[in-house]
Amino acid sequence: MEKIDVFAHVLLPDYYNQMLNIDPAIPTTYPFTNVKSLKDMDIRRDLWNKETKQIVSYANINAENYCDAELSAKLCREANQELAECVRENHDMFPYGIGMVPFNHAEESLKMLEEIKSSKELIGIQIFTRHLGKSIADPAFRPILKKCEELDLLVLLHPVFDERKPDNNIVFSWEYELSQAMMQLVKSNLFEDCPAIKIIVHHAGAMIPFFAGRIDNILKDKKEDFKKFYVDTAILGNPKALELAIDYFGIDHVLYGTDAPFGIMPNGATKETEEAIETLPISDEDKEKIYYQNIRKLMDL
Repeated sequence: MEKIDVFAHVLLPDYYNQMLNIDPAIPTTYPFTNVKSLKDMDIRRDLWNKETKQIVSYANINAENYCDAELSAKLCREANQELAECVRENHDMFPYGIGMVPFNHAEESLKMLEEIKSSKELIGIQIFTRHLGKSIADPAFRPILKKCEELDLLVLLHPVFDERKPDNNIVFSWEYELSQAMMQLVKSNLFEDCPAIKIIVHHAGAMIPFFAGRIDNILKDKKEDFKKFYVDTAILGNPKALELAIDYFGIDHVLYGTDAPFGIMPNGATKETEEAIETLPISDEDKEKIYYQNIRKLMDL
């Protein structure tokens, strides 16, 4: 069966080395950057199962957090070019890439979205729960999201820590941040402004399915908007939680994703995620939707 992982990561060497020149402490500050298969595509290929194709986006070392608008734009554009080249060279393993734009340079971001749209290798952008200390739902960022809708680009929502909080941790904090960002986007009338936007939320929609009752009763006028997000399966297995996500978002809004190469060393939780999907009490036809049909439909293939 065809399998397309919609949420896998890389940190390509040219971009990473430029970021190291700006801040040599990155490997200490962000230990995930030391995962070898994140940066070395020869190692990635050696560990690849030769079956599961990965749509790749950069790990969250974002130029906008380190430099001014002009340099951020330059680094993002070069990073997108490097990612497109990586996809061309590894097309059997990486069929497509997800680009980045500098949220501290709105004008250049809009230009870059046009460039991504014209690319054969890139099919969308990755956004984060917070940019420049602000929620992704902040009005300053709405033009970027509206442009993504206009160009029919995929938008992948990835969590980052809220630096105002003293207790950030990798187990729970990112799921909270995703849930908060989804609520903030819904309450900011995103789906009224951008009814056709295609946002894929990491980690199976985080806390949203579990707290569906609270959403239905407290946010009654907005409850249907939460179901307009798409979600991946990147929760390190856990079939019962995947069942809950499918039940809440619907089978057509759940896409196979693993967060590779993160989660389980040395190259991610591909095996564990697929085992969880295979144990789900759903039909083979629905499994095909998760594995490849839903993403192909989103990409209009």
